Amino acid sequence: MKKRIIAVLMCLCMLAAMAGCGGKSGGSGKGVTLKWAIWDESSTQYWSDIKKAYEESHKNVTVEMVDLGSTDYMTVLATELSGSGSDFDVVTIKDVPGYATLVQKNAIIALDDYIKKDKVDLAKFAGATDQVLVNGKLYELPFRNDFWVIFYNKDIFDRAGVPYPTNDMTWEEYDALARKVTNTTFGKQVYGTHYHTWRSTVQLCAMLDGKHTILDGNYDFVKPFYEMILKQEKDGVCRKYADLKTEGLHYSAAFSGGDVAMMNQGSWFISTLITNIKKGDYDAKLCGNWGIVKYPHAKGVEAGSTLGTITGLSVTTASKNKDAAWDFVNWVSGAEGAAVMASSGNFPACMTEDVKNAIAGIDGFPTDKQSKEALDVSNLYLEVPYGDHVSEINSVLDSYHGSIMTGELSIDEGIKKMNDEVGKILGK
Repeated sequence: MKKRIIAVLMCLCMLAAMAGCGGKSGGSGKGVTLKWAIWDESSTQYWSDIKKAYEESHKNVTVEMVDLGSTDYMTVLATELSGSGSDFDVVTIKDVPGYATLVQKNAIIALDDYIKKDKVDLAKFAGATDQVLVNGKLYELPFRNDFWVIFYNKDIFDRAGVPYPTNDMTWEEYDALARKVTNTTFGKQVYGTHYHTWRSTVQLCAMLDGKHTILDGNYDFVKPFYEMILKQEKDGVCRKYADLKTEGLHYSAAFSGGDVAMMNQGSWFISTLITNIKKGDYDAKLCGNWGIVKYPHAKGVEAGSTLGTITGLSVTTASKNKDAAWDFVNWVSGAEGAAVMASSGNFPACMTEDVKNAIAGIDGFPTDKQSKEALDVSNLYLEVPYGDHVSEINSVLDSYHGSIMTGELSIDEGIKKMNDEVGKILGK
């Protein structure tokens, strides 16, 4: 069934490419070889899937993948592109700090003229490209997008007689729902929600209004979320950060254990959950009846606003095949590339209805209407948008997040430290 869905999807996307997500088929020149920088080829199916599909529709083009490994990928890539004689045509962008480095080194080109010429509709990226503009110019197009949703265990809600989460919840409604399904009875504990130890599980909840980012320099606006989550810890609604750090409990183990009702986590966990339940690594009796809903939002913020990360492609300054390299970038980030990504259960940056249908049709994906609707993103705010000193800012915020969550500092003290230290970095 899955193969039929993907076959139909590929045909639809090929026909609708120019009208939908963009991208174009056809040749990109005679006997062109494009050298493409990637990581972890052997364990990431979509690299070879993309290569095969592109070469099949562009008979005169050969795509040569070069695996630079995932460890320090962006650092290794920057070193490669800084050397004389670099012959990469297309490079994969793994993170925003690395992207900033390549732009600053003049290692990749601005794509604006190509985008204008081929009338690429950037609206398909739900605002993500606006957040990686450098002086008004765009140096990458995203082809993969992972965004945050709420995973929930339907059996826990059924046993408690509590309605499921919805695709339009405020944070206040989410907090109240988590409390309704919490059971603090020893030996029968049920946690209404769960937060992994990453800073993003707390702070980024405050950044869904389109006004605030981690680059602001003043972080008073995150206070309500520290208050909410630390109060939940105190009341037994979620596990304590300090315990998670001590025990090293991974979020996947927490959710698959069957005692967590809800969890905020990235869409990347969907394929992990499906795969491990099928393999028997997770007990289906504990976590097999699951669903997803859209991320909660503040009052006045549009439902479907969420946080995300993108993986993009860029054309190198050194490339002697820039037009052909651009065609590849445009194709992969468009409808055809999206179909290829969806066929292996990954989330493309270009989410057409066909692509969403394909993902929702994968065996093991929840069959309820809400879970499919949760794939609709209205506003995508990057966890890390482009900005100067983003790496140093990340480090400061991570440090004081831990101090607040362990109780080493009060919320007010920790936020003041963030404001002061990041202020120094920004020269405020």
